Amino acid sequence: MTERNGREAWPPELTELLRKVDRLRRSGRQDEALSRMRQLVEAYPRQARVLLEMGLTLGIWGRSPAEALPWFERVLEMAPGHASAQLHRALALARLGRHAEAVADFDALEAVGFRKALVLHMKRAESLEVLGRLVDAERDWTLALDEDPGNPWLLHQRASVLARLGRLEDAVKDLTEALASREGEPVDAELLRDRGVLRERLGDTAGARADFEAGLSALREGDPHGLAEDLRRRRPQHP
Repeated sequence: MTERNGREAWPPELTELLRKVDRLRRSGRQDEALSRMRQLVEAYPRQARVLLEMGLTLGIWGRSPAEALPWFERVLEMAPGHASAQLHRALALARLGRHAEAVADFDALEAVGFRKALVLHMKRAESLEVLGRLVDAERDWTLALDEDPGNPWLLHQRASVLARLGRLEDAVKDLTEALASREGEPVDAELLRDRGVLRERLGDTAGARADFEAGLSALREGDPHGLAEDLRRRRPQHP
């Protein structure tokens, strides 16, 4: 029996079988999850959801995008326009360095009104940066911020692109907003370092020094390796 769209009807028992696989993945039992998925794709080779889950088991949980990619391709051959398969194919392509192809998939998803707009714009922006399409990347970081206003990580990413475009004052504004949005949380020393660098480039030596010194005071466990040394090196000495 098939449904009107040509896909095979969903066997009721598959719901619980896939739940068991998900529990295995989430508990870190990846080998057992993969073994069960291999059995399921043999038993249900025409079920797009099963093939998709195999791709996710390999690509997301197993961190093997090259192995996952053919499974997403199979889903799209079976069900053209399958949004989740297209998204995960784009993500796998990006992880493999095939950014132009990833952008094409993201564009196709945007054209049909993909509902996870934040993910789409974030990930497309990253690929566009790699491709050197900085104006387009800045547009996508802005669209991502429309979905999640004031997000300090998104502001940091847009500031980085703005700086590469030579829009230093706009980049400083984004970093200042990112720092302000963290009210009640520990100050981010990396944001302070990056704003200090931009202030220095703009000729604001006093502002840069203040940021570098504040960054040193804000250092905490888990900050990027080398950040403390970089801040000390950049901090101008008082006359």
